[in-house]
Amino acid sequence: MALLGAGCSSGPAEPENGPSSPGSASPSGSGSPSAASDAPPDKGSVEVVRTLATGLKSPWGLAPLPDGNLLVASRDEGEIVQVDGDSGKTSEAGQVPGVDAEGEGGLLGLALSPDFATDQLVYAYFTTASDNRIASMRYDPKKPAGERLSAPSTIFKGIPKGFTHNGGRIAFGPDKMLYVGTGETGDKGLAQDKESLGGKILRMTPEGEPARGNPDQDSVVWSYGHRNVQGLAWDEDRRLWASEFGQDTWDELNHIEKDGNYGWPDVEGEGDGDGDFRNPVEQWRTADASPSGIAVAEGSVWMAGLRGERLWRIPLSGDKPSAKPQAFLEGEYGRLRTVVSAGGDKLWVVTNETDGRGSPEKDDDRILEVRVR
Repeated sequence: MALLGAGCSSGPAEPENGPSSPGSASPSGSGSPSAASDAPPDKGSVEVVRTLATGLKSPWGLAPLPDGNLLVASRDEGEIVQVDGDSGKTSEAGQVPGVDAEGEGGLLGLALSPDFATDQLVYAYFTTASDNRIASMRYDPKKPAGERLSAPSTIFKGIPKGFTHNGGRIAFGPDKMLYVGTGETGDKGLAQDKESLGGKILRMTPEGEPARGNPDQDSVVWSYGHRNVQGLAWDEDRRLWASEFGQDTWDELNHIEKDGNYGWPDVEGEGDGDGDFRNPVEQWRTADASPSGIAVAEGSVWMAGLRGERLWRIPLSGDKPSAKPQAFLEGEYGRLRTVVSAGGDKLWVVTNETDGRGSPEKDDDRILEVRVR
């Protein structure tokens, strides 16, 4: 069990799935094999195919649209930007009113409705003056720039907010339920308090109600004992994976199980067997990771590193890594915030140098199209 001290995994500059999920829909992207014989190669590869877009302001969440274009959340600006998937040209889709971007808060995760083809709903997680909340907005590409999103309709509110540790990643699972990664706002006690929404992974219906099959039928809490969940993704066998900031010693990749207790603040990284805590499947020294978004492709989890300024590959065999993690793009593009499947062997990777914690260069921030193996 690691001893805990003051500070955050991202250093001074960045205070920053139980059993298979119920349902029958297939997750997007490539997935993890279920047998060691089908494990991906021990060593992988990464090729940056192109830089799609440049000049983005504090990008955070990214949602690929069915037409090949992208929606990107600007954390500090409180706006959602549309990026043309061919040319990279940007235009404003719409503004999210009431965003409070103090500290690590702001306009964070984005997700498309699992029924987007019919309901055209975009979901956003954002910080207000009083809490973190989730709202849905209807998207209409035929409207002029700046008017393509309807006024937000709040579906869930009351997630604790803080200057740090606001979580913010949202994603619809293969069961068509909305999963939400939250942080404990710097108040460590919230993580083990199952009555609190801080330091949790939440699972809810698209309308914001507790999902059927949750540990407590009246609660949206799916797992607990988290410090600051930043990435959510599923493999082809419907296992949920999550990345999480540690404090001073270990950052984590976790296989999330229903009602699992992931240890914070009693344990940082792998424990010594005391207590009913789930150990991470991989851990990193905080200088090497400060993990943010994750995606699954070609049988591996791909994890963005902020302080680590690299893209990590974790090859999978079932619910465990099949080989040691491998780092790519180290120091080449600066801080990496978000990784999203672009289908098959392609990923979208979003850099994050312009949010006040990085050292932006001329073309920052960027969206990279990456081919992986």
